[in-house]
Amino acid sequence: MKRTRLTAALTAAVLAVGGLVATATTAQAADQELAVNGGFEAGLTGWSCSAGSGAAVTTPVHGGTSALKATPSGGDNAKCTQTVTVKPNSAYTVSGWVQGGYVYLGVSGTGTTDAYNWTPSASSWQKLSTTFRTGASTTSVTLYTHGWYGTAAYHADDLSLFGPGGAPIEIPATPTGLTAGSPGSTSVPLNWSAVPGATGYKVYQGTRVIPVTGTSTVVTGLTAATSYSFQVSATNGAGESAKSAAVTAETTSGGTPGTALPPHALVGYLHSSFANGSGYTRMADVPDSWDVINLAFGEPTSVTSGDIRFSLCPVTECPNVESVAEFKAAIQAKQAAGKKVLISIGGQNGQVQLSSTGARDAFVTSVSKIIDEYGLDGLDIDFEGHSLSLNTGDTDFRSPTTPVVTNLIQAVKTLKAKYGAKFILTMAPETFFVQLGYQFYGSGPWGGQDPRAGSYLPVIHALRDDLTLLHVQHYNSGPIMGLDNQYHTMGNADFHIAMADMMLTGFPVAGNQSRIFPPLRADQIAIGMPASTQAGNGHTAPADVNKTLDCLTKKTNCGSYQTHGTWPALRGLMTWSINWDRYNQWQFSRNFDAYTW
Repeated sequence: MKRTRLTAALTAAVLAVGGLVATATTAQAADQELAVNGGFEAGLTGWSCSAGSGAAVTTPVHGGTSALKATPSGGDNAKCTQTVTVKPNSAYTVSGWVQGGYVYLGVSGTGTTDAYNWTPSASSWQKLSTTFRTGASTTSVTLYTHGWYGTAAYHADDLSLFGPGGAPIEIPATPTGLTAGSPGSTSVPLNWSAVPGATGYKVYQGTRVIPVTGTSTVVTGLTAATSYSFQVSATNGAGESAKSAAVTAETTSGGTPGTALPPHALVGYLHSSFANGSGYTRMADVPDSWDVINLAFGEPTSVTSGDIRFSLCPVTECPNVESVAEFKAAIQAKQAAGKKVLISIGGQNGQVQLSSTGARDAFVTSVSKIIDEYGLDGLDIDFEGHSLSLNTGDTDFRSPTTPVVTNLIQAVKTLKAKYGAKFILTMAPETFFVQLGYQFYGSGPWGGQDPRAGSYLPVIHALRDDLTLLHVQHYNSGPIMGLDNQYHTMGNADFHIAMADMMLTGFPVAGNQSRIFPPLRADQIAIGMPASTQAGNGHTAPADVNKTLDCLTKKTNCGSYQTHGTWPALRGLMTWSINWDRYNQWQFSRNFDAYTW
């Protein structure tokens, strides 16, 4: 026999995992095994594993002759799922045997409190179990197991969901309303109508099959100036519907040469509107090393006005400042050479809070005016300090309600829609507002911790499909805990590696395993560093800069921190600033130019 759980009586158990307390209930006469192929004796029949991560293997097994082996990647946690029919207002028990590091077993869609159990390390077969109760209208739940991004493969066997059986699930209807939005040069956005009873969808493009959980997606990796056909089907535990009627869309030509960033780019801020100890640098004097030049800064007329203004540094402060005409001509020359020039909004002194729809609309209007006047390529968001502040109602980065957050998201999406695929969007938050969300986010009993910690996460998450680059400022920061649960201090390779690894791997927000901040693509990540000791706390010596790049892109020259993957497509570095790099004899940019990727 594979196992005896089908006839065994349930025993009482009390579990306390991640703050969840679950008490097992006694099985009733109507209780039965509901998981299909929980022992994987029929391969992956009944199961769906993300990114093709799962396979049935013959060793090791807990019982019978087969078990599940699932292998996470840097951007995927190897989640294997099965939809199970259940009855409303009923008690159920989930159990199974696992082996490996970071293995989770749980259930979602319960209509009450979703339940899970996990182990950070199981060198031999270990049993996980938990219980849950369905809501008043719940008729199906999703049984799942998964590992952790970039870690070793895990094994699972003899998975069980035990309790009263529900009505059979019917295959969902064929989706309707499939439409294509405005294509980019390499992507096409798709939308369709929801199908009752569907738990997921599959988008078909040629031989590609793309699993989707919602009713929209952006198909990427396409070729410019090419026509594509798309279809979508609906799925649930009973199977897959027929494919929808096809919709066609043609990608754009990609615009003028040099629209895309190079595979590895150097981003720098140019002090165009103010003077400091670094001295003024004319746009025409910026070396070709810099692929993205952020004009620092566009600043608000008041904190809450949303009205952004930009002008060149006054001649009384910057005697060598160029004329506006010379400045615009230099921007055009940079763009002709394939460089991108953006307006950066905010900075240390430019506090911006879009707390009203009026401020939101003023932001869009005024930023558009700056972009149009100077012929710029996009926008850099450098909100610092109190520009983003969460109220006690925001505890989930996936669904923010605070106006300063939602208005910013809406404003940026409006700008993106106005300028299209060529619009470049970058962000430069501080580690406090991003990585510190691993420990603290929103309101709650955080021991006095500032509730603004991690407050950039809802903005980054909402705009991740529009985001060209995220270059978190790895400077002027206190110690931050990495995914190794160790604190790392700025100014060395380990700090940069640990902070970047979090964005490339994903992490549970405020330690809540049900709220995982998904990883960004490697080509969306650049690492922010000060160009000199005068530019900010946390200056990193060139040798440590190179160690950082070696470890993240090649998995060599790593220090004490062990990454969860290797990312050759890491976009590059950002520095504050071009002016300070010039002051420091161009040490930062020359080191970047000399680095071998």
